[in-house]
Amino acid sequence: MPDRPPPPHLPAGIWALGFVSLLMDVSSELIHSLLPVFLVTGLGASMLTVGLLEGAAEATALIVKVFSGALSDWWGKRKPLAVLGYSLGAVTKPLFALATSVEPVVVARLLDRVGKGIRGAPRDALVADIAPPELRGAAFGLRQSLDTVGAFLGPLLAMGLMLVWANDFHAVFWVAVIPALLCVALLVLGVQEPERPADAPRPNPIQRANLRRLSRRYWWVVGVGAVFTLARFSEAFLVLRAQQGGLPLAWVPLVLIVMNLIYALGAYPLGKLADAVEHRQLLAWGLVLLIGADVLLASSGRGVFVWGGVVLWGLHMAMTQGLLATMVADTAPVDLRGTAFGMFNLVSGLAMLLASALAGLLWDRWGAPWTFAAGAAFSLLALVLLVRHRQPARPPG
Repeated sequence: MPDRPPPPHLPAGIWALGFVSLLMDVSSELIHSLLPVFLVTGLGASMLTVGLLEGAAEATALIVKVFSGALSDWWGKRKPLAVLGYSLGAVTKPLFALATSVEPVVVARLLDRVGKGIRGAPRDALVADIAPPELRGAAFGLRQSLDTVGAFLGPLLAMGLMLVWANDFHAVFWVAVIPALLCVALLVLGVQEPERPADAPRPNPIQRANLRRLSRRYWWVVGVGAVFTLARFSEAFLVLRAQQGGLPLAWVPLVLIVMNLIYALGAYPLGKLADAVEHRQLLAWGLVLLIGADVLLASSGRGVFVWGGVVLWGLHMAMTQGLLATMVADTAPVDLRGTAFGMFNLVSGLAMLLASALAGLLWDRWGAPWTFAAGAAFSLLALVLLVRHRQPARPPG
């Protein structure tokens, strides 16, 4: 019998990008797991202020991705923009540690998200460029999984340091500088970008003729992603729900630790599953999980309700976030991948701003149960739309 060819494996660059994401998420989540409570209890901010800040921060990142993604397509280089974005994220970390009022936190948070916006679309396009097409779902799942490992290690470290340092927010925030600097060093030294042919065309990717090359299948994915984001507001409200339910300050990061642990464990196997099953089916189950999470969190901020909601929220993220990135990569032309990720994130960013502002307003006016009940209603609407409106067929040829 002839020897079977060895199974394909993910390139080293995918692993390196995964660990880059891990280190930056350790840094960012070390701060962000405490930031909502720091704003409300330490600086006297309202829930609406938290919602607007979180929505504006995420929307800023996603809007900036449009331009960084298009620039990476025109320039033909992804890595320099990724390095710039991660570097900006690193240099904003000390601003959180120095903040004594809401205004510096707003500046630091928005600048940090600008950095995320600069790096996001070029990095995702770089993953698609490096990964073999038959392993693209696994590649996005692995990067998302390692990213999410960082997203629970950061809150875990924050919780330990808050216990050791007697709830000293500023001291804990200073620690976030270290993994951010390590992240930039690993990206510079550990990731090799594929060479683009010297004679490859360099058209303006956002001119009308090129945007017309983005198919109906791609815009269907954009629409689905926007509805998903509208149904899922910022995780800051999970933290505030648990703290409202009586969780001590030092233990508040445990909310994101649990959510991101579930997310990390599920992202890679569910990413591999996305290479083998219908995408709409996984998206629908993701919305069912989100509805369950919202119902539990609307019911109570204590015990099995809050922790069950956090677990279901993490499973929803694992099932849908890498999958949506895979769907963007699958439906976009190779030379417009950066632009495609950017446009996808622009629309999702606007939806995130609206969703988080609405969540904060409902919380301030009528209380936490209304916030999560509205999330369940939007999720149910998204599920109905997903079931009733099928994805456009792939064009022949």
